[in-house]
Amino acid sequence: MITSRGTNGWTGTEPADIDEYLAGYSEQGYPVRRVAHARCGACGSVTFRIRADDEEGCAERTCDACGATVLMLDSADYVEDADMGPAECPCGGETFNVAVGFALYDDGDPRWVYLGMRCTEDGTLGVYADWKIDYTPSTHLFESV
Repeated sequence: MITSRGTNGWTGTEPADIDEYLAGYSEQGYPVRRVAHARCGACGSVTFRIRADDEEGCAERTCDACGATVLMLDSADYVEDADMGPAECPCGGETFNVAVGFALYDDGDPRWVYLGMRCTEDGTLGVYADWKIDYTPSTHLFESV
């Protein structure tokens, strides 16, 4: 449950709170219609360290439990040109629950993606990167969070 708007912004008590946060964050732009949560394919953990480049539209998650690393969404197509930097919460936390919010075209293909995160230290919610998806078909991105 989203609990408050504290010093560092909105906070939540569980990973599912990212969904509500993304809906509110995106309502003035391309509204989120679908959300997919990241889960480590190797160990099942839901806690990650993130590196991202918002300008290039690229994000990488590293499982905090087992160290497995995944380029998210279509990041493999852009990583060579990306200047990836680590995500850090205003509290200094570096581990997050991660979800991607998808704004959709009328045909259901992703139009815009929002990288939503919840700090595991203090629960602060935020969007750390977002970018346009300018090709179709692109529904494969739903499975690449």
